[in-house]
Amino acid sequence: MKEQTNEETRKIQFTGKSTYIVSLPKKWVTSLGLKAGSPIVITQQNNSLILTPKEMAKPATQPAEATLTISSKDDPDTITRAIISLYLVGYNFIIVRTREERIGTMQRNVIKELTRKKLVGTEIISETSNEIKLQTLASYPELSVENALRRMCIIATSMHNDAIQALKNMDKKLAQEVIQLDDEVDRFSLYIIRQLKVAVQNGKILKDIGLSSPRDCLGYRVIVKFVERIADHATRIAENILALEEKPSEAIFQILNEMSTLAQNVFEDAIKALFKKDYALADRVISKAKTIATIENKAINEIQYKTKPADISNIRMITESIRRTAEYASDIAEIVLNLNINQIIAR
Repeated sequence: MKEQTNEETRKIQFTGKSTYIVSLPKKWVTSLGLKAGSPIVITQQNNSLILTPKEMAKPATQPAEATLTISSKDDPDTITRAIISLYLVGYNFIIVRTREERIGTMQRNVIKELTRKKLVGTEIISETSNEIKLQTLASYPELSVENALRRMCIIATSMHNDAIQALKNMDKKLAQEVIQLDDEVDRFSLYIIRQLKVAVQNGKILKDIGLSSPRDCLGYRVIVKFVERIADHATRIAENILALEEKPSEAIFQILNEMSTLAQNVFEDAIKALFKKDYALADRVISKAKTIATIENKAINEIQYKTKPADISNIRMITESIRRTAEYASDIAEIVLNLNINQIIAR
């Protein structure tokens, strides 16, 4: 059955000293069984007001508590994915419980590790032999989406810089440190996605976390994924360094360093364009990122003739990860264009 939309125009009336009133269509009132004195819930969404009879209004609060029942046969990774899903949906309390005598040692350790490494603002508030209760304590104004994303970008940038430094000096200890930092990026990624999922349904929370409209949520959600991918490629560079048998030649490193500098510059400019809402800068980022292909071709030619055969594949993968970093930065810039297209529309 097709839903009918009836549009009417009503004038705002002023009564008393400070009250504005609008009359309601009689047909709407009678069709819902309302009468004088019936309570109406008024919800503000951006520039609109939504009127809903009180008994039909759904509570705008986020879900409070969820219980996850597990068994000794459940794979720890399956439990991890379920807890992350509950966290992302917005539950403040997550109870992990087993019908058996106790939660397995491996399962318990995985839950604790997940809470400590991946879930921002979440703590284990109670623990028994057959139950673990998690609570998310962080409130929205304390860590806005913008601040969390800034922190995420700083870590991703640091990871890339350290990976290139590790390549220069064949510093495998530093490469290991880069790999370990990836969990920190994932923490902020999950936190931001959780905030966005809740905010898109609640105008007040949207404002509290520093965004202006639900449209921003979609853009930020995609950008978060791109930043996470940039950190993943820094990790891949580090992993390939660990697999190298010898340090790359100075000529090859200089070309890779040139690629890296370009990739880092376009990433930093893309993020700057995002926070400054700078359409022109984002457009320049996209054009600049395309030039990395020329440098990559130069690197491939050098690698082919000046690299030990056993190391060629690893150096090629490092080259690809640097290029992908620039491409993800370009993708971020495209989202910035979409979010700020009104800047170039003639008014």
